[in-house]
Amino acid sequence: MRRIFLVGLMLLVAMSLVFVSCGNKSSANTIEIWHNQNTGDGPAIYERAAERFNMVNPDIKINITVVANDAYKQKLAVAMASGQTPDLFFSWSGGPMYEYVNNNQIVDLTPYMNQGNYKNRLLDAAVAQGTYNGKIYGFPVSNVAVCSVFYNKEIFQRLNLNVPTTIRELEMVCDTLKSNGITPFSLANKTQWTGSMYFMFLATRHGGTQPFIKAVDGSGSFLDPAFIYAGEKIQEWVSKDYFLPGFNGLDWDAGQARTPIYRGETAMLIMGSWFVGQALSESPDDFFPKMGVFKFPRDEQGVGDPNTVIGTVGDNFFHVSASSKNPAKAFEYLTYVVDAQGAQEILNDGRIPPVKGVNITDPLLAELFAQVQSAPDMQLWYDQSLSPEVADIHKITSQEIFGGTITSREAAQQLQNAQEAYLRNR
Repeated sequence: MRRIFLVGLMLLVAMSLVFVSCGNKSSANTIEIWHNQNTGDGPAIYERAAERFNMVNPDIKINITVVANDAYKQKLAVAMASGQTPDLFFSWSGGPMYEYVNNNQIVDLTPYMNQGNYKNRLLDAAVAQGTYNGKIYGFPVSNVAVCSVFYNKEIFQRLNLNVPTTIRELEMVCDTLKSNGITPFSLANKTQWTGSMYFMFLATRHGGTQPFIKAVDGSGSFLDPAFIYAGEKIQEWVSKDYFLPGFNGLDWDAGQARTPIYRGETAMLIMGSWFVGQALSESPDDFFPKMGVFKFPRDEQGVGDPNTVIGTVGDNFFHVSASSKNPAKAFEYLTYVVDAQGAQEILNDGRIPPVKGVNITDPLLAELFAQVQSAPDMQLWYDQSLSPEVADIHKITSQEIFGGTITSREAAQQLQNAQEAYLRNR
C-alpha cells in the first residue's frame, strides 16, 4: 500500500509539473503568453500580432498557449501558487490583480505606458481599471465587455412580444414564452459565474451600486436588502421554470447554453458582449441574423439606475510577470495586439477593442457601446471585484441559490462572514 501511495504521489507531482511547465520556458529570447480567446478569430489575432512583432524582433520567439475560460482560471491559480507564471498572462483586474501587486508578482507598466503614450491611445476608463495605487499594472487589450440581454427577435415578433423595460414586463414576457413551449432563459451554470450575472443585475437594479461598494469596504453588509431581494427573485424564477432544465449542471464552455438559443429552444440569454463574436462564429447564418440585445430592465420597486452597466472596460487585462526575463519586449508584444490592424481584427471578430477612435459599424456592437457611453456607473463583475477567496464564496452561494439548497439570507450571511474574515486578515 505504501508503494502504491508513493507511486501515486509521484504521478501527481509529475502531472502538476506538466500543468505549469509552460511557465518554465521563459528566457530573454522567448516570451510565453497565456490567453483564453479560443473562439472565432481570437487565436489568430494573437498569432498575427506575434508575426508583426517578429518582423521587428526576429530573434525573439513567441510561444502562445490558448486555454478555455474556466480551465484558464485553474491553470493560472496553480501557476501563481508555484511561481511558474508565463511572461504574459491576464486577469479581469479587481481583487485578483490587487493581490498580484501586493505579492510582487507583476510588473509596474506605468513607465512603458508613458514611453509610447499608450495611456492616451486606450480608453481612459480601461486604463483606470488597470490601475492600482496610482500605477498601471494591467494593459487592456481584449474587449469592452458589458453584460446584457441577448434575445431572438424572430421569436419575439412571432409572439408579439415587446422588449421589456421593467422587471414585471420581463416576467410577463417569460410567462408568454413558457405558455408557448419556449424556455425563457438559456443558462448553463455549472461554472457559477454565469448565474452570478443574474444576481448582479437584480441586486444592482434594486439597490444601485452603493450596497456592493459598502459591503466590500466594510461600511455596509451583504445582508443589505438588495442582495436578499436578488436571491429571492432568482428562486422565484426557478420555481416558474424560467431556466433550462438541469441548468446548474450545464457547462457554458461546452456550448450547453448557446446551442439551445441557436436552435430557438430558448429566447433570451444574459451574457457578456463577447457573445456577439461567439454567435457570429458558431451560428452566422441561423441565429446571428435574428439576434437582438436590450438592457436588463429597471426594477419598479428599486432605486438602482437602469442605465448602470455591469462588466468591464477592458475584459482581459494583461500583466507582465515579475519573473519575466524580458519585460520590455513582453510589453511591446501587447502593443501589436491593439495596433491599428489588431483593433480592426478585434472589431471584425465581434468585439469592441478598448482603443480610442474605433469606428463601430455593426449595429449590435454599436448598441452595446452606446450602453457603455450612456452609463452613469459601471459595476465590475462581483467575482473580479472581490478577493479570490470571497469571490469563490459568492459564486458557490449564487449557484446554491439557483439550486434551492440555501435561502437567500443564508447565502448573504455566508458571503458577509467571508468578507469580514478577509477584512480582518488582510
